[in-house]
Amino acid sequence: MAEIRMKYDGEFRAGAVRIVRETGKPVAQVARGLGINEGTLATWISREKEATRAGLDPDASRARAAAQGEPRAADGT
Repeated sequence: MAEIRMKYDGEFRAGAVRIVRETGKPVAQVARGLGINEGTLATWISREKEATRAGLDPDASRARAAAQGEPRAADGT
């Protein structure tokens, strides 16, 4: 059977990363609460850390992705 992949917009990803960063909750707990895979959230966090280390503004990267019409999740988030 084919695998169904969800696509999340930059705003949703940024919010999920922000929850982990600001609350200090475990990645697994936040992922469960949002209904996403723990590994997916961990990847988003890693990418933001890399962008920050590279001197890039993660918010600007998300804004660019949104401007390019990145698809939103099927549930509208």
